[in-house]
Amino acid sequence: MDDGDRHRQSRLVTDDDGTFDAERAQEESLPIEDGEVIDTDELADHQRYVEGRGVYDERNRVNDLTGREWKYATKSVIDEGYPPDVQHDLRSEHGGQKPPRLCAELIDRFSKTGDTVLDPFAGVGGTLLGASFCEHEGTGLREAIGFERNERWVDLYAEVLERENEERRARGVPPLAEQELQCGDCADLIDGIEDDSVDLLLTDVPYWHMDELEQTRNEHETRESKLGAFDGDEEEADTSANGDGSGTKAEWLEDMAAKFDRFAGAVTPEGHVVVFIGDMYREQSYEFLSAELARAIESTAPLTLAANLVWYDPTKDLHVYGYPFSFVPSMVHQNVLVFRLEDE
Repeated sequence: MDDGDRHRQSRLVTDDDGTFDAERAQEESLPIEDGEVIDTDELADHQRYVEGRGVYDERNRVNDLTGREWKYATKSVIDEGYPPDVQHDLRSEHGGQKPPRLCAELIDRFSKTGDTVLDPFAGVGGTLLGASFCEHEGTGLREAIGFERNERWVDLYAEVLERENEERRARGVPPLAEQELQCGDCADLIDGIEDDSVDLLLTDVPYWHMDELEQTRNEHETRESKLGAFDGDEEEADTSANGDGSGTKAEWLEDMAAKFDRFAGAVTPEGHVVVFIGDMYREQSYEFLSAELARAIESTAPLTLAANLVWYDPTKDLHVYGYPFSFVPSMVHQNVLVFRLEDE
């Protein structure tokens, strides 16, 4: 653009009263940020205007978001219900699967285009699908690697990707990139990942499901109750990836902490570790698993808790628990723990 265009873009647009005229600015294709025209002449050398997105700062080491996008990404509550898409009928065979578009949003927040994302408890590949969505619905494609010890879920991810891409091609939409999903135990497969090679670890851990209590219930009863599930679905107890969550809570916490201690070595010094974990309510007691897991990981792995995000799903069904004798919460949220590596 020549100097004339630069000054046309950066001049203020006012109406007859001298106030900002947003409609006129839009008609003249002027860059607008928070209701004001961006003065492109005043941008620093490390800043650039991205049409439709705002001003991007080249010094951004965390992600590829503009300042405007960063502002909304720092909200501590993600209050969105994601539609049952991306072959949901297939993916829902795994009781603990997460919406790929939610994973894509988190990947956009904590990584940059071309970065490597690892999910050591991959399940049916929600993180992997999210990394692929970033190419078309985010800031850019990421390379994702997943570990899953259940061959059934590995095969299901392949089937989901195949069907989804068939439908996308039929609609004239670019297909999703295939990501790498390795079959095996994460405790073994992590040895094949080079140190400092992963920019973001995003995962949904297998949760503790009170093994002693489960033994007292038959399959039908377990599926009927939805109180203790990681995301409100008791079926997840039998479908968690890379670990069954059995044993005492202390054993579960110790096992998770030890695994994240090993995972941390693969993460770059500037990288993040982001973990889905739901709390539970059992036997008139609230199990604050998110806080206990965060404490266990911090005490064992070289990781520091940087934030706790809450994913609130406003579309989630409510259940009448305890009425009229006792207040029992109906879980409609999950915690998303955000860790960064400790400074050396």
